Amino acid sequence: MGHNKNHQSDSDPNDQTNKRRRVAFSAVDFGVEAKDCIKIFLVSSKEEFHAPESFLLDPVDLNSFFDDEGKIYGYEGLKIAIWVSSVSFHAYADITFQSSSDRGKGVTDLKSALQTIFAETLVESKDEFLQTFSSDKDFVRTTISSGEVLKHKFFNGHTDDSNNRLANSATSDIEAVRMVVGNMATGHLYSRLIPLVLLLVDGSSPIDVIDPCWELYLIIQKETDLQGDIQYRLIGFTAVYRFYHYPDSSRLRLSQILVLPPYQHKGYGRYILEVLNEVAISENVFDLTVEEPLDHFQHVRACVDTSRLLRFDPIQHSVEVAVSLLKQGKLSKKTNNPRLTPPPSAVNDVRKILKINKKQFLQCWEVLIYLGLNPSDKHMDDFVSIISNRVKYDILGKDSGNSGKQVIEVPSDFDPETSFVMFRSEANEASTVLMDDNQRNQEEQLQKLVQERVKEIQLIAEKVTRHLKTLETAVN
Repeated sequence: MGHNKNHQSDSDPNDQTNKRRRVAFSAVDFGVEAKDCIKIFLVSSKEEFHAPESFLLDPVDLNSFFDDEGKIYGYEGLKIAIWVSSVSFHAYADITFQSSSDRGKGVTDLKSALQTIFAETLVESKDEFLQTFSSDKDFVRTTISSGEVLKHKFFNGHTDDSNNRLANSATSDIEAVRMVVGNMATGHLYSRLIPLVLLLVDGSSPIDVIDPCWELYLIIQKETDLQGDIQYRLIGFTAVYRFYHYPDSSRLRLSQILVLPPYQHKGYGRYILEVLNEVAISENVFDLTVEEPLDHFQHVRACVDTSRLLRFDPIQHSVEVAVSLLKQGKLSKKTNNPRLTPPPSAVNDVRKILKINKKQFLQCWEVLIYLGLNPSDKHMDDFVSIISNRVKYDILGKDSGNSGKQVIEVPSDFDPETSFVMFRSEANEASTVLMDDNQRNQEEQLQKLVQERVKEIQLIAEKVTRHLKTLETAVN
């Protein structure tokens, strides 16, 4: 960790009045927010270290690591630059300031604060950090050597990005590797990743590295550089918990996922999901669930699962029946319009064969109906009434007179990218959309939720259609 204190001398040492006035003004220490004085870079080489601006990270909430609303006290002109190696995941911090003094709020212990994020990954000197690019260049390769390779493919992501690190490599392919937590190699790797988890995964806390029910699924890029050497790079990972399910099965719960920033928006998130779906089916687990995903993760998950369901024969008749009912029309005029939910047999088949749980299937079911209405324009009122009825049922329950509750959160618009980076793990969060006790406000809130859900369904349907067309073109 480097420190560089730059003293500024007085332009006129004889001007005592000016000096006193400056001292008087500097007596109040308003502090500086962590997010305004800290920059973090993810770099993969010495060259990137010396020109890091293209590799700036956008942390979820830097202020949360500092007391008093993220304020740092006791420094003038404070700047903190932190480099994290994407080769060995070591970190180095360079701290510079003009002066440091206690002006009533104390002096923030910066070393201690950075230790809470970076722990043992933080190295003392710039030279030591730069050395890791050669001394630890095989860290990923040696650490994952005890893992199980699940899937291997040549991956053709979007390579038109000027910062894309694949552009200069001769060849590149991708491996999905599973490592069970509890062995030393997995714990060692995950402990190096914890700083990135804390900085980039919203609301996350580290997993227990000695609990063998945890599994890490790693996406590894093997690229042959121009010298002919094979380099192993970690692109992303997910942490999955394996629960026992009576009598002789297990359930997989995805609890943490991160695609490293240089590789986002290139389809790797979808690839991680595909790997997990294949594991769930091949090992015949009961189902695969997700701990309360954020919007952009749920969006790509819905796209992946809807594509799978469109090709799943056992439910096609049920979808056709629901679509034909909807096409009969005038559902929006009926007082007791149906919710058109799938039959229990379809729910069971989907869970049993595709390992998609009921809650997720019901989300995708609405997209399947919308796709079945093609063209949907003339049936839109009836479709919206179906969604409205389902939303009311979910939020208000069978007794729609529930009241005395408050709206906590209304889902936001989905990110237009079919990519995701992270999600928060908080149990039962989805059940906290509660309603205002004023009837008119309640109607407006419901209407907004319905509009957003319809918009979301249309976006998923559009992307699924585009994705399937791409696949068909590739096959032909």
